[in-house]
Amino acid sequence: MSWVANVMVSIDLDDRGNAEALGDWLREEAPRRGQSDAFGVGFLSPITDGWGGWKNPECCVWAGALNHADLDALRQRVADTSWRQPNAVQLFVMDQEESFFRLWMIRGGKLRQFAPLEPSEEDEAFWPDTP
Repeated sequence: MSWVANVMVSIDLDDRGNAEALGDWLREEAPRRGQSDAFGVGFLSPITDGWGGWKNPECCVWAGALNHADLDALRQRVADTSWRQPNAVQLFVMDQEESFFRLWMIRGGKLRQFAPLEPSEEDEAFWPDTP
């Protein structure tokens, strides 16, 4: 059985090495949710190389579907990384059974959730009545 989290990290072009290191950590060392003796949850791949449009993107976006990832550990790893351009780092996380990405950004040296804070899937008004 799997527990999948969709993850994207948008970074400044100067931080490509840090994104690669984050992907290596996820593949080899990242702890699994609820399994203190298991490591490795997947990896991230750059996706902006194949974006459409007539121009090159001015950021790098890395994405992956992680299996049984300890998302608190992932957020801590992103917060603890020595990013060259920390204000450009955006972490998007959509855990299994969630319907949208949560956005985390580094501000004032801390990783904080910015959007959306509400409504969540647990809110009664989130799901419209269907005919």
